[in-house]
Amino acid sequence: MPARTNTVNREAPGHRPAAAVDAVANASVPGLLGVEELATDRQFATNLARGLDILRAFTPTDPMLGNREIADRTGLPKATVSRLTYTLTLLGYLTRLEKFQKYRLGSGVLSLGYPLLASLQVRHVARPYMEQIARETGCTVNLGMRDRLGVVYVDTIRADAGNLYQPDIGSTRPLLSTSMGRALLLGVSVAERTAILNRLKVEDPARFALDVPFFEADHKLFRARGYCHSAGDWRREVHAVAVPVRQRDEVVALNCTMSAYRLRKGMLEKEVAPRLLEAALRIEQSSGLH
Repeated sequence: MPARTNTVNREAPGHRPAAAVDAVANASVPGLLGVEELATDRQFATNLARGLDILRAFTPTDPMLGNREIADRTGLPKATVSRLTYTLTLLGYLTRLEKFQKYRLGSGVLSLGYPLLASLQVRHVARPYMEQIARETGCTVNLGMRDRLGVVYVDTIRADAGNLYQPDIGSTRPLLSTSMGRALLLGVSVAERTAILNRLKVEDPARFALDVPFFEADHKLFRARGYCHSAGDWRREVHAVAVPVRQRDEVVALNCTMSAYRLRKGMLEKEVAPRLLEAALRIEQSSGLH
């Protein structure tokens, strides 16, 4: 695996155009294509996808949205948004707040997520190791997986009370800006990694240009030592190390985060990373991968 990843597909004689290659690669990786790109697929349910995009428009910082705000965030016509919010409210996935003339997510969304969390065997296997690492190091330890172009936490042991960005189950982080996100990228195949990196570059070229040096540095570190390291790359107050954990049908990642002011020199690299690597090995062994 080369030290530097070629993040842009190049055209070559006798090969399909780069755009066609990208489309095929993106289609094979869940979560990379948008509604408009998939609209020509006869099996693709456009209205369902638009409804899900509306649910994704809500965030912890913006838990209440009106139809106009949803339309601005999704790019959908306001009339379409009105029909979909009406439908989602009747089904219990949105709650109408008459006082504000806005919506918030309904309990139906939470009910959708629980079966996934309960059925993720890796959560149950990983948790004792996470608890041990948190107890021995004082770090907050998290388990995450890729969600489109981000990371979503599926479990967390919050031991570092000084962390201003306390994670929680279901909270998200950027993929390329964080050690966990980079560990997830380095745990998948080269083809999948390239497709994701290409999509990140298309979605936000400026952010990609800032983040790709961190990825390239972690690519070298991962080859040499097996883990990724963030020295405040996403938030300068929080440092972290992370490792991929391979499962039979997907890749998840473990990370340990620590407030910068609490860190001792070399602590993450010398004390925490070896524990994470050992935990990842044990979890993979429990899945029969070794």
